[in-house]
Amino acid sequence: MEYYKIPIDLKATIRSLTPLLGKFIIVGFFHSEDSEQELAFRFAIERINHDISILPDTVLVPIIEHISVFDSFNTSLRVCNLTKNGIGGIFGPQSTETSVVVNSICSVMDVPHLETLWDLSSVPVASTVNLFPETGLLAKALFEVIEDMDWASYTIIYEDDEALIRFQELLKSHKRGYTSEGHVPFTVWQLLDDEDQRPLLKEIKNSSASRIVLDCSTDKILTILEQAKEVNLVGEYQNFFLTSLDAHTLDFGEFKYGKTNITALRLIDPQRHMVQAAVHDLTFAEEKRKRPLLLTPDTVKTESALIFDAVNLFAKALHGINQDLSVKSLSCYELDKWEYGYSLVEHMKLIEMEGMSGKIKFDNNGRRTFFTLDVTQLMSTGFRKIGSWDPENRMTYTRSKSEMERELFQSISNKTFIVVSRLGEPYLREKDPNAQGNERFEGFSLDLIDEIAKDLKFQYKFVLAPDGQYGSYNHETKQWNGLIKELRDRKADLAICDLTITYERRSAVDFTMPFMPLGISILFSKPTKQPPDLFSFLSPLSLDVWIYMATAYLGVSLILYFLARCTPNEWENPHPCNPDPTELECQFSLHNCLWFSIGSLMAQGCDLLPKAISTRVVAGMWWFFVLIMISSYTANLAAFLTMERMDATIESVEDLAKQSKIKYGVLNGGSTANFFKTSNDSLYQKMWSVMESTKPSVFTSSNDEGVERVLKGKRGYAFFMESTSIEYQIEKHCDLMQVGRTLDSKGYGIAMPFDSPYRIAISGSVLKFQESGKIKQLKNRWWKRGDKSACRDDAGKTASNELGLSNVGGVFLVLLAGCTVAFFVAILEFLWNVRKVAVQEKISPREAFIHEFMFAVQCYLKTKPVRHTKEEEEDDDDDEAVVVEKDDSFLHINAYDDLNVEDND
Repeated sequence: MEYYKIPIDLKATIRSLTPLLGKFIIVGFFHSEDSEQELAFRFAIERINHDISILPDTVLVPIIEHISVFDSFNTSLRVCNLTKNGIGGIFGPQSTETSVVVNSICSVMDVPHLETLWDLSSVPVASTVNLFPETGLLAKALFEVIEDMDWASYTIIYEDDEALIRFQELLKSHKRGYTSEGHVPFTVWQLLDDEDQRPLLKEIKNSSASRIVLDCSTDKILTILEQAKEVNLVGEYQNFFLTSLDAHTLDFGEFKYGKTNITALRLIDPQRHMVQAAVHDLTFAEEKRKRPLLLTPDTVKTESALIFDAVNLFAKALHGINQDLSVKSLSCYELDKWEYGYSLVEHMKLIEMEGMSGKIKFDNNGRRTFFTLDVTQLMSTGFRKIGSWDPENRMTYTRSKSEMERELFQSISNKTFIVVSRLGEPYLREKDPNAQGNERFEGFSLDLIDEIAKDLKFQYKFVLAPDGQYGSYNHETKQWNGLIKELRDRKADLAICDLTITYERRSAVDFTMPFMPLGISILFSKPTKQPPDLFSFLSPLSLDVWIYMATAYLGVSLILYFLARCTPNEWENPHPCNPDPTELECQFSLHNCLWFSIGSLMAQGCDLLPKAISTRVVAGMWWFFVLIMISSYTANLAAFLTMERMDATIESVEDLAKQSKIKYGVLNGGSTANFFKTSNDSLYQKMWSVMESTKPSVFTSSNDEGVERVLKGKRGYAFFMESTSIEYQIEKHCDLMQVGRTLDSKGYGIAMPFDSPYRIAISGSVLKFQESGKIKQLKNRWWKRGDKSACRDDAGKTASNELGLSNVGGVFLVLLAGCTVAFFVAILEFLWNVRKVAVQEKISPREAFIHEFMFAVQCYLKTKPVRHTKEEEEDDDDDEAVVVEKDDSFLHINAYDDLNVEDND
């Protein structure tokens, strides 16, 4: 078959075609000569003309028009000249500027117009059928594919404003601009007008973007990727999503062997039978014409395939209309219409067919409503299909879950992970500073990574963060430090230590599931154990109270003595048998008043009782006072004897906040400090203000420094710390304890860069170790090291309520002292009595002492004779003589007195 090229003289061309009966003229508009789209147009017509079953009585005659991309005026003139001589349909052009002109003219004349480009028009045209995917459905496809990849945040880079229409579904999905996690779901950047995009890409790299949606023309993709590689925006933690449907036709060269994840969409599946057959026939035909064609199914562009499908669609409609069609001359100035054009276009809208671009189906407006997009991933062998999307089935995957896991584990096993950490017991410490590699360290973190590495079969290398910090964000410099900085700079693959998962850190890096739950608590010193006090029985009352009691004792005794002497009711007859006493006696002498008061104070009482109202009032008030004091003393004595004396202590964070004697602090720049700094709780805000204003500073540069300050603070400093670290320090130092409950609930996690492909695998390994108890075993290994029996013994002793001699020894000492004093007083009384006997008996003191001592040691004697002086005996005789001379009554009385004397003797 011969191709028909349009001569310069259009009329001559029409005349040359007039003799061809049964020929149907169609026009193709292209922007460059011998383009792939023009070749596909010609080849499709050639195949149709060779297949009699498609058009038995008709031969398609192509007319090729080459126009400028932006020359809409000359395009309109050419369309009018062509319609004036009679045409059956127009294909193309591929630019929006010129296609709009062709579209408007064809709609007026009812000439079928078949488009193969992105349609931005929202108003449908009756005479137009577009084989390119419908705008809204393609936007929905982009949105659902990106959402299905679980991209919580991403960066959109676009070339022209038309891309925003393709991303309309993405823009609608996040109206507020923030996800539930709080960070921006996407940022939008437009490519620079300059060819050098590195300044823009460097700025994107500094924003730590790792998921990038690139929307640009196909010929710019490799240039942008090369420039992104120069600014270190290409690596294993970066993911590029290419929206160009022809990205698979490019040769990505070294990018195929790199670790960057590149995902692309395609409308043309190279494995589709029609694609392979068409490419085979086309290359064979070109070889016969001595024009070798470097075309493979993998390099077929979307526009070429759509042009091929458009010609086949036109032919099917032409064949299926079941009537002879003839073209006629139409004038652009007389608004003529082709009577068969509308029927032909409507018939095309009803056709469902399989083409190079897959299944084709249209709506009533001529827009393609069914198409299949392949989701492909760049591999070393090229792009491989991993899933597909269509309007009916949505997203489906061609790879099974087991295949995806197998590929992931294979990539992990071929990698050596750089693990960044910091020194801090028991998580990591230097075992041998002179050793190299992992042999230099030991600790819980190293053991955990080692177990995960054995499970996932990868290698690892431990390194330390240069600044030794956990990782905090500086709002002034807009930079991170510590472990987080190493991950964001892609200098490390994993970060592990006692690194708390916080909201701020989660917005900068990814975390595995927590491998250890914890909360903030208070590290404080145990109460100082006071030495035993022999006089602890005096503790229930203060020294002032004891002094006041002694003063009250003396004061009440003196008042009672004075009142007793003043009131007549306390003066009694010393001899009740004598009705006419010559003198009265008061029993409340000063000696007896003191004895009465002390007897009441000791709750023993005495034989002396007041009789006057005034003395009874004093005695009653004294007894009431004694009742209250003895009851208070008895109640407090039990507590003081069974509990150790403690200095000022705290039992909760509220107690700590209420006092000012005990200072408290946190690790500077850590998650605990950030908890107090950002808390909305008024109590924690107040405590943070106190910590900031305290001088000298209560902040520490490390946890070890905080522990040291608590140990040396003598219960004057408390340190806020994670509960797991407190557990370790309590096991290590018996003098420390945890105070109160935890203030929050969080966990330690293994950090990694955003969008790390290894997060799911490592999280799964952590979960498996938690369920099997492996993590608990590792924790016990590092938290329970050494012999801690001393701490447990101390705890046992503290819990005991038994009283020892050291607690009540003072009472025995008082008893002993009282007995000793009584013994010496008895000696003095004995010696005084010896002197008195020596004087009375007119014997030597030695004789009197021996006589009295011998009598005292004769314990079986129960009575002692009364000794009288000679003068007393003579006086007694005189009294008897006088009494005899009295009357009988006096004799009776004296006889009674004698009987009393005899009884006393």
